[in-house]
Amino acid sequence: MKMNDLDMTRIPGHIAIIMDGNGRWATQQGKPRSYGHQAGVETVRRITSECTRLGVKYLTLYTFSTENWNRPADEVAALMGLVLSSLEDEIFMKNNVRFQVIGDLGRLPESVQQKLKETIEHTAGNSAMTMVVALSYSSRWEITEAARQLAQEAVEGRLQPSDIDEQAVSKHLCTKFMPDPDLLIRTGGELRISNFLLWQIAYSELYFCDTFWPDFSEDDLHKAIRSYQNRQRRFGKTEAQTEEEQQ
Repeated sequence: MKMNDLDMTRIPGHIAIIMDGNGRWATQQGKPRSYGHQAGVETVRRITSECTRLGVKYLTLYTFSTENWNRPADEVAALMGLVLSSLEDEIFMKNNVRFQVIGDLGRLPESVQQKLKETIEHTAGNSAMTMVVALSYSSRWEITEAARQLAQEAVEGRLQPSDIDEQAVSKHLCTKFMPDPDLLIRTGGELRISNFLLWQIAYSELYFCDTFWPDFSEDDLHKAIRSYQNRQRRFGKTEAQTEEEQQ
């Protein structure tokens, strides 16, 4: 089945997005950076709806990194306010989307923590897609936390060091409830991962585009998925091995 030249049988089950370029988009228009973040929320609404329509099962959005706490206090406050207002959105119920969040949530303002909890509970029964917001998140923080938990279990005798394998580590990550991303998209022209899902994207396909996040359209999403569908995912095997398995 084809839709907009996409193979609907090969839609990535999990798309992760580094939503970059809000601030630069606003600066280009002579507006404050907070204006760009507000425009970025509108893009989240559009892309969430389109991912749901295409049959994507998980959409993970890099919203606020642990490093972002170092930004000017007024920008951080504006971002926190934006998180609160965007969670009021009807997008979750309208699109049958379940909401989840990953990150060092204890650093967030109490009002934001409470709203996150309420939204998770309110959307728990939705089943079309799960939107995961990475908030106060960094991959090195996540992996360090997993290592600390594993070490504690070993000290308490609940785990032998020889029992620690990739599966054990994965079970102690924030993302243990979902599969690894099939496709990672970064907007805004930068060619780096910025401490996002480093463990989980080991075999993800990577797609970079120059478009700033506020301008990222449904057509841009289709272009990224089309690029993904034109690639051969080998998972460490040779091209010949992969082709033989697909026959």
